[in-house]
Amino acid sequence: MSDDNKSVMDTIKYNFDPTYGYSLDQLLAVKTPKEPKDFDCFWQKRYQKALTVDPQPHIKIIKEDRLGWRVFDISYTSTDNFPIRGWLLVPAFGVIKRGFIVGHGYGGRNEPDFHLPFKNAALLFPCFRGLALSAQPSISSEPYWHVLHDINQRDRYILGGCVEDVWLAVSTLLSLFPQTAGRLGYLGVSFGGGIGALALAWESRISKGHLNAPTFGHQPLRLRLASDGSAHSVQQYYRTHKKQTLKVLRYYDAALAAKRITMPIHCACAKFDPCVAPPGQFAIYNALPKKKQLFILDAGHHNYPNQVRQEFDLINELDAFFAPLSE
Repeated sequence: MSDDNKSVMDTIKYNFDPTYGYSLDQLLAVKTPKEPKDFDCFWQKRYQKALTVDPQPHIKIIKEDRLGWRVFDISYTSTDNFPIRGWLLVPAFGVIKRGFIVGHGYGGRNEPDFHLPFKNAALLFPCFRGLALSAQPSISSEPYWHVLHDINQRDRYILGGCVEDVWLAVSTLLSLFPQTAGRLGYLGVSFGGGIGALALAWESRISKGHLNAPTFGHQPLRLRLASDGSAHSVQQYYRTHKKQTLKVLRYYDAALAAKRITMPIHCACAKFDPCVAPPGQFAIYNALPKKKQLFILDAGHHNYPNQVRQEFDLINELDAFFAPLSE
């Protein structure tokens, strides 16, 4: 174990080991679980239906120039007529050649990520259904409860709607900026990383993607490995609803979806993470068939000594990884 990892371990005491005893070699050997026979049919049907939805985007200027960006409030219609809100950034100066959809973690988001290095791009920051700006009275915005919303119904589980929100975000960007066709990227962290993997498996309009500490990988392991956050909530529910829960979650396994992703993917996976167990993160990376890059984080969902440096290096890698979209 590196000195940095020892520092991470010494910083705070959990009642479990957030490395789960896995070495890097063992993490890189995690396989995918058994999948439902109709996994592809289930998701392809949803994707094709989502493509028929007109997102009807509306934008309203918030600020003419903030750190080089024009900032807009944006809303669009997702599946089931669900209203999605978020932010849109476009360059204050220059032309738009490419576009990005940026997902968020389970804490939602309060504003766009102004630090992203992508110039000549339109950046869409949707808030997934039930969270942040897209909150609705019928859905709890607390991660502990949001992750359980309709978990007993395969076709209505909230995660499926969030995946569809990504697909409609793509439709929205293309309707507003048709010149970005063939030049779209996706970035998602934690919750947004897992939702992103589920979305990108079927999304042919995205050219490149980045998944940071992605969740929902290898659901059987996720149910078994002690965790904080939303995973703990699912584990608690699973104890009294085992058969039905696993029957539904098999269709929402980001590692199974990753096997179907054909575009180049950049992953940042953590060796230590108390909220998203590293074996699940690496199951997603390992399942990617080709054209993949890995950035190894000392830790996820936890502050650590080398964090600022790693975040700086990661941003530089992403700048280079997505650069071809503007060529």
